[in-house]
Amino acid sequence: MKEIRTRFAPSPTGFLHVGGVYTALFSYS
Repeated sequence: MKEIRTRFAPSPTGFLHVGGVYTALFSYS
């Protein structure tokens, strides 16, 4: 699962995959 998180920009806070998912959703939007 770390690979998925690495795909997106690593958040400074490290919000697990949840942060990555939210970022992806906002980016796609």
